[in-house]
Amino acid sequence: MGRDLVVGGNVRVPETELRWRFSRSGGPGGQHANTSDTRAALSLDLEATRALTPEQRERAVRRIGDRLSSGVLTVTAEDTRSQVRNRELARERLAALLAEAIAPPAPKRRATRPGRGARERRLASKRRRSDVKQKRTRPRSSGSDA
Repeated sequence: MGRDLVVGGNVRVPETELRWRFSRSGGPGGQHANTSDTRAALSLDLEATRALTPEQRERAVRRIGDRLSSGVLTVTAEDTRSQVRNRELARERLAALLAEAIAPPAPKRRATRPGRGARERRLASKRRRSDVKQKRTRPRSSGSDA
């Protein structure tokens, strides 16, 4: 392939830091699947990579630490019968996983209260609904039965 892995806006992992492994995929496929190494496994050593800042590395290890094996993140693809397509899928998956892992945390939510207009609309809606339900009841007979 010979190209860097673009993770985010300013993060590029050099091709030299990526390690490929190929093996036979499981499942049906006949004679082709029995002889071809179409499963692609792409690995990146998160602890040794120079593509990430220390802050991004720490955030990634904290978020996807359960997927790491000795500090190495590995993604596999065996969806298709083509090794080339599985390589592309593995690159896409690694880039997406890494981008999500190094993304900065979302800003804290500030608690707000509904405005006056929103309260008035809510109460008006409740009154309309109440009126609709009141009109469904049977009118009471106002005569005396005695």
